[in-house]
Amino acid sequence: MKFTSYQKFVVAVLAFIQFTVVLDFMILSPLGALLLKELHVTTKQFGAVVSAYAFSASAAGILAAGFADKFDRKKLLLFFYSGFVLGTFLCGIASSYEFLFVARMVTGLFGGVIGSISFAIIADLFPFEGRGRVMGIVMTAFSASQVLGIPLGLYLSNRGGWHAPFLMIVAVSTAVGALIAIRLKPINEHLKTPSDRNALRHLFKTLTEPRYFWAFAATMLLAVGGFMLMPFGSTFSVYNMGIPLEKLPMIYIATGVSSFIAGPLLGRASDSIGKYPMFCLGTTLGIALVIYYCGLGITPLAVVIALNIVLFIAITARMVSAQALSSAVPDPGDRGAFMSINSSLQQLAGGVASSAAGFIVVQTEKGPLEHYEELGYVVASAMVITMLLMFKVNRLVGAKLAAGKVVAPSAAPATE
Repeated sequence: MKFTSYQKFVVAVLAFIQFTVVLDFMILSPLGALLLKELHVTTKQFGAVVSAYAFSASAAGILAAGFADKFDRKKLLLFFYSGFVLGTFLCGIASSYEFLFVARMVTGLFGGVIGSISFAIIADLFPFEGRGRVMGIVMTAFSASQVLGIPLGLYLSNRGGWHAPFLMIVAVSTAVGALIAIRLKPINEHLKTPSDRNALRHLFKTLTEPRYFWAFAATMLLAVGGFMLMPFGSTFSVYNMGIPLEKLPMIYIATGVSSFIAGPLLGRASDSIGKYPMFCLGTTLGIALVIYYCGLGITPLAVVIALNIVLFIAITARMVSAQALSSAVPDPGDRGAFMSINSSLQQLAGGVASSAAGFIVVQTEKGPLEHYEELGYVVASAMVITMLLMFKVNRLVGAKLAAGKVVAPSAAPATE
């Protein structure tokens, strides 16, 4: 399947948007050890900071869902991306735990909706048969944030304090926003599809549609792993596995490069062998690694890097295939609302998960975390249940494909 030059531009700009949004969230993990020390916060408070973004993003997703299919997606994207930049700037000037907590809420209110808009755009402009490839490229944003963003963020935080990485994100995001405003064409083909003009009725109709339930449930559990493990990842590496703080960028760079290479390949593979088989492969490998990894003590740096590489490849396989499969669930007129609700529920589940992790994991007076192994078992259990839920989603999508209800999008918005 060949893409036009404009379609390639759309994929590139969406990937760059995801890069800035993901980096804004992920930067808290490597900064965790610094924030615990400099702001004098406990693990519970740090978990609350992560949750503040998630809970506000969840609320924003629900509020935006009723309107998501009633406006040009380009205008929606610019509105929420501008708010995201503002929230990140507030993080960059935060001077206390309370200020940072509020700043994360503002960032989440806007940033949490951007992903759903991006995925709706992908479903609007690209046929199902090629969405694994597109998702694989867009999801490399997670990898790029590790390869480029997180090491640079750690470097800037070591030189200019923990505020510097957030200000860096503001600068990059402002440039991306200007590019969207200038080059991205209006995306309004969905407005030609009849839908309920009442926002509340449209929200309720989408939220209560039985066919969408399984995808919503799977998405919520899909978020549990990342939100539970990642916020304390750097702290676990430093205090439990004995990795020096200055060596952390090596782990992020190595895992990021491998995931960056693997993302597009896994996307193509999911289009070839099937989205659900790819999801199952990634989940099975992920379960084994999570259980093993979370029980480790002092570990050589090379072993930690190798384990992280394989784990992130497994996570990438799960995320790419799950997003591509779920994109075929909603009807065209419900696509924006479905994606917003899906994102909202994901953030809600993530907020609960990160808060729960803050209560499960305890940092001792000497530094090491306790009960991280139990956290691994909780995450592995959620992964098993998610695989069962995605089986139902796969059957629903298969039935739609057999009935010819998953149609290729109009080529009009994506022409030269």
